[in-house]
Amino acid sequence: MTDILEQRQAASTSAPPATDQPAEDPGPAVQNLETIVSLSKRRGFIFPSSEIYGGINAVWDYGPLGVELKNNVKRAWWRAMVQERDDIVGLDAGILMAPQVWVTSGHVAEFSDPMVECTIDHKRFRVDELPGAEDLGPKELLDPGIVDRLGLKCPIDGGPLTPPRQFNLMLKTYLGPVEEAAAVVYLRPETAQGIYVNFKNVQSTSRKKLPFGIAQIGKAFRNEISPGNFVFRMREFEQMEMQYFVRPDAAARIFDEWLPRRRAWYERYGVTPSRLRFREHRPDELAHYAKKAIDVEYRFPFGWKELEGIHNRGDFDLGNHARASGENLEYFDPATEEHFIPWIVETSAGGDRAPFTFLIDAYREEEVKGETRVSLALHPDLAPYKVAVLPLLKKRPEIVELCHRIKDDLKTEMMAVYDDTASIGKLYRRQDEIGTPWCITIDVDSLSDRAVTIRDRDSMTQERIPVEGVKRAILDRFEAARAR
Repeated sequence: MTDILEQRQAASTSAPPATDQPAEDPGPAVQNLETIVSLSKRRGFIFPSSEIYGGINAVWDYGPLGVELKNNVKRAWWRAMVQERDDIVGLDAGILMAPQVWVTSGHVAEFSDPMVECTIDHKRFRVDELPGAEDLGPKELLDPGIVDRLGLKCPIDGGPLTPPRQFNLMLKTYLGPVEEAAAVVYLRPETAQGIYVNFKNVQSTSRKKLPFGIAQIGKAFRNEISPGNFVFRMREFEQMEMQYFVRPDAAARIFDEWLPRRRAWYERYGVTPSRLRFREHRPDELAHYAKKAIDVEYRFPFGWKELEGIHNRGDFDLGNHARASGENLEYFDPATEEHFIPWIVETSAGGDRAPFTFLIDAYREEEVKGETRVSLALHPDLAPYKVAVLPLLKKRPEIVELCHRIKDDLKTEMMAVYDDTASIGKLYRRQDEIGTPWCITIDVDSLSDRAVTIRDRDSMTQERIPVEGVKRAILDRFEAARAR
């Protein structure tokens, strides 16, 4: 055990990797967030939840295109984190867990934000969301005199604010027929704890040796004080988290190795590199479980904000759960014959923030023949529809029949759609705006020369190819996009 303690000390004091700050602010891809909100509603990406009843604050529903985009992002994450690696396996833990889990994890005591209340309209706000308080440290945010000292006012009506107080973010419910204290359970505020309490089950059944990881995608719930900025901060959201279990002496090195990997994933799928940066948490803002934390931030229309967090959690989680449950969660290393509690390096990405980011960064406006052309330059793997099959003349049954035959053949491999509800020019613009990489047009000549036209979304170039080669041509374009 002496060796392990020395390794822990070395890991916690190793030098941090450099974090980067762009020399100049690149500016957001979209100046006005309302541009994306409007596009999302108009084209069926994202709708306000329960809209016919006036909606519910900070809850959003994904429409036909939005659910495809979101599922594609989750598949891309799973491919990178599980499918393409031999050292990470998956899990799908329950949303409801034993209440003691959240006591042990520190969420019942620590999972809170400082908030203030307007004495006029009684609206509540996170202190760090108020103008003039954005850069305050945790102790300053809870300072009873901070409101007076900085002259903070209600951002809605300018009214006076109460001194800060802590507000727990967990949502409670009751399990069973009686609503009493003994029946209280929590809707999980994160997916990570489901991984920790299953560490022993997963390790023994998968027979993985350290280092190895457990990945999970799932819903989480937080009673946010100041939700907003569309789907950036919601009360019901998804997380894409991976917990990597390591030897204590390897934690600092492995933490540094995950930083470029996670940033590269966003770039791989099209995010502009200059709009990404690392930001290391100051010692006074570290979460109660973290020995070190670095965020991947993106330049949103509302500023630089967290896109994903990479954390060195030490042995806080497994150690606490072992003590509270009485279960032995040590790992036995057969190579060194040591028993020890593994340390954890966590990568925590947003299952809603990531699609939101790809949507923003893909937005393009340009003038074509005197008109504004809007397109979404989404990576083909992320695009909701990969191909649209369009008839030049919808009143010719032979053309429509050929369209459907080609579309049905493509649908065995990818999401393909048929559309004949407008002129060909408007159909192209519609598919551009929802991010469809390729359009296939069938015209009168197709009936005689057995060839169709493939149009590329980004370049707007067109290529004539035989009908029999359509699927192969699209699949080849997919492979080329993945190789870039």
